[in-house]
Amino acid sequence: MKSVLLSLALVLMPGAVGAAPAGLPVAAAPDAVPVWGDQGDGTYCNPILPADFSDPDVIRVGDDFYLVASDFHFVGIQVLHSRDLVNWEIVGQVFARLTMSPKYDTMQGYAEGTWAPTLRYHAGEYYVYVCTPHDGLFMWHTKNPAGPWSETVTVRAVDRWEDPCPFWDDDGQGYLVHSVYGAGPLLLHKLSPDGTRLLDDGVEIYRGPVAEGPKLFKRHGYYYISLPEGGVTKGGQTVLRAQTITGPYERRVVLPDGSPHQGGLVELANGQAWFIGFKSAGYLGRISYLLPVQWGADDWPVFGDQGQPVERWAKPDVGRSSPVARPALSDEFNGPVLAPLWQWNHNPDAAAWSLTARPGWLRLTARPAAGPATARNTLTEKLWGDAGTADVKLDVRALADGQRTGFAFICGQEFAWIGVGQEGGQRTLQWAGGGHGPALPGGDVWLRGEYNGGVARLAFSTDGRTFTETGAEFPLKFASWKGARLGVFCYGPAGGVVDVDFIHYRLTPGAAAVPAPVKPLISPAP
Repeated sequence: MKSVLLSLALVLMPGAVGAAPAGLPVAAAPDAVPVWGDQGDGTYCNPILPADFSDPDVIRVGDDFYLVASDFHFVGIQVLHSRDLVNWEIVGQVFARLTMSPKYDTMQGYAEGTWAPTLRYHAGEYYVYVCTPHDGLFMWHTKNPAGPWSETVTVRAVDRWEDPCPFWDDDGQGYLVHSVYGAGPLLLHKLSPDGTRLLDDGVEIYRGPVAEGPKLFKRHGYYYISLPEGGVTKGGQTVLRAQTITGPYERRVVLPDGSPHQGGLVELANGQAWFIGFKSAGYLGRISYLLPVQWGADDWPVFGDQGQPVERWAKPDVGRSSPVARPALSDEFNGPVLAPLWQWNHNPDAAAWSLTARPGWLRLTARPAAGPATARNTLTEKLWGDAGTADVKLDVRALADGQRTGFAFICGQEFAWIGVGQEGGQRTLQWAGGGHGPALPGGDVWLRGEYNGGVARLAFSTDGRTFTETGAEFPLKFASWKGARLGVFCYGPAGGVVDVDFIHYRLTPGAAAVPAPVKPLISPAP
């Protein structure tokens, strides 16, 4: 019987630890290289999520914290849960399909989809609001954040809105603030009591240099909007404040350019406040950092350590201890449903994949496509940390002529892939850039992808023990607004199938970054 999900190794992040802030537990030796996240001694190291959870938003409900982030053309907004803001697990997804446009069925939605969602809890219900850049403003709701969630609610079909945030005032009146495509201005609308409709066309409440990602909340009688300004790669964080919800708003910069930004602020029961924002990290995408927030006597927040980001800090005081945990990233496909760590590249074809046709395996049925970028039912997950290895076992006995299947590192519409193609009844190893390996004597093949410091390498095996390197190297990169991912694909004349036995993804402790020599990443198969 196949084992349960493999446990993960800890990932060591580059950079030495300096002196711990006053009052913290004793830090590791100065020359130590810390792992990300929970250090097991009452402290944590940033980033807390070294994977592409961009535009994160976070809420607290009782003793539980929940987080959502942008997923763009990948299906369908993962929901993360934590008990301490440092250790997170993926517990569900908001939706199973992007229903707002046919382009998400025809593989034409790269870089579109769900931008900067906001998660809120109101009157016993969880809500997620999001805009897609050209389809409109949408909402889902549930009583259980792990799901199931409601069907997609179209709040307003409209072009060029982004980054919505709902807010319910003390009198129960609902509002929604959002930006406009291109980063501003901010517009404020009244929202129907059930959150399904905007009641007006909105009023402009703020125009800044780059105004996007607003999070609206109220504290001590003031209305606050926390928002990033300055752009995705180099921006910082700003806070606006007003005595009435329509303004005028005062402005204060709370984190300088180049800091973690565009995220959510959450307050603990004991009054501690914390901010989770993203920072651009090249091929990994936009990874999440946790910063302390102090409220001054003047009712302005001070983010980080006196307005500067922190690398290592005492964990949030949630009144209990939490075990060090890392998300599970491997899968044996033993269950009846896909684990929420997996996301489809665009909408899946429900008739072309199955976990029950061959129990214990994921079956992918080929559909015609020009190459991996347009292949339906490509299953993906985010890359984590600076280095790792993924092994995939495939049974390719049921391929059809003209079919291709395999493993890939995915950078937007570019795929660094290795796989099996069949022509004239003969199956051969192939990889991106026109590489060819031997004919396969049997039906089982093991494919391996390794990455270190942004360079990916590919290998194969016919026995699962000895792997042959292809010699090809590929640069990983940020593309279509997303970090690089790993995935499995299958396409060709309809009818052929591939069965995936497992995907074992392990992170590499202490791996140093390596320079990127490398050839151009090549997408379409020959």
